[in-house]
Amino acid sequence: MSSTDTAPRLTKNRAAADLEAGLDALDSVVVQRVPIAETLRKKVLPPTLAVILVLVVWQIAFSLRVTDSYKLPSPAMVWSSLADLWQQGMLFSIIWTSLWRGGSGFVAAVIIGTPIGLLVAQVKPVRAAVGPILSGLQSLPSVAWVPAAVIWLGVNDQAMYAVILLGAVPSIANGLISGIDQVPPIFLRAGRTMGATGLTGARHVLLPAALPGYLAGLKQGWAFSWRSLMAAELIAASPDLGVGLGRYLENQRESIDMPGVMLGIILILFVGIAIDLLVFSPLERRVLRNRGLLANNR
Repeated sequence: MSSTDTAPRLTKNRAAADLEAGLDALDSVVVQRVPIAETLRKKVLPPTLAVILVLVVWQIAFSLRVTDSYKLPSPAMVWSSLADLWQQGMLFSIIWTSLWRGGSGFVAAVIIGTPIGLLVAQVKPVRAAVGPILSGLQSLPSVAWVPAAVIWLGVNDQAMYAVILLGAVPSIANGLISGIDQVPPIFLRAGRTMGATGLTGARHVLLPAALPGYLAGLKQGWAFSWRSLMAAELIAASPDLGVGLGRYLENQRESIDMPGVMLGIILILFVGIAIDLLVFSPLERRVLRNRGLLANNR
């Protein structure tokens, strides 16, 4: 081969290598540390201003006597109820009772819902038979299961967990099914070519590829778990169950203590938001950022 033929080939190979390096650079995720001041300005300041605005409107409505004070207490009255609960040493006990039930019920729902979602997504006859039932169960309000759970299991923790599972499992399974449906077929073909079939393919190809949709299902599953637990605690009452947030809310209603009712609502909302912000949102951002689906400054 002459030297005149080798030179263009080397130039062509170098250009291809440069192009490949450029594409790799575009695909790579550059992690940039966001300044604390910018984080506070973009993520802390807006919700803080929104809370302050709600408190101002609430206080104005109370001062103008829009309705009777026993129906609409002032923010200070609710704060006083919170201080009383703190002084009695019951605040963290009430929160922990519900948080433990909701968390452990959610973990059980993940353990049960994940294989169900995987089976329904992969086996067509099972999907045709069970898929519509899962969708119907997801749209069924969890409170509807409370009377049946109490009759079946009695007024105890087992009934609480049954309501949580019936509310959260369909959501988690449907989230995984949706995530698997969005996996590009070329991923599955590539996995089969490399010998990843059956459980090995599910573990190393299918579940990682479906992770964004699965994560959305987990996030929704936690919301269903929390709502289901609150519905069960509101309706079912027993000394053996202790006092969770739902039972505390119902106790305050029976006492016609509106500041206590408002405090119960706020605590339920606070725990739900805290779990989302501390657990699911960071996990979701990390997964999406690692896949290049999220801007670095979010």
